[in-house]
Amino acid sequence: MQGKRVLELQCVFLVFVNVLCLSPAAGPTVKPSVSLLPPSSLQISGDSAALLCLLSSYSPQGALVSWTLDGSEVTEGVQTSAESERDGRYSRSSILTLSKARWETGELYVCRVTHNGAPQEASFHKSHSQC
Repeated sequence: MQGKRVLELQCVFLVFVNVLCLSPAAGPTVKPSVSLLPPSSLQISGDSAALLCLLSSYSPQGALVSWTLDGSEVTEGVQTSAESERDGRYSRSSILTLSKARWETGELYVCRVTHNGAPQEASFHKSHSQC
């Protein structure tokens, strides 16, 4: 009899958890606006260069950010902020900081955003004349 009671409690718990997890988010799903800002010419003349990826006005939370440089994923030098919320919309930023040498040899910089399983990209293609 006690085994049946434990099973009933587990079922009630699972139903309760599923209801909480499957509850729709407040408001509609809104994909993020994604912008990629390249480093300034002043910054490039220094020892490093940073690219800034801005995500704004999305819902629900949970946007993921990754970077690629010339088609290869980059994790070193990446700093991604926590998501901030205002009026039910979320935003976050991610910075890719590169050494001057790595900046000078790179061509294509991509900020890849995944939100609700849908990928988005913002890219910056550097021409050799900018070096």
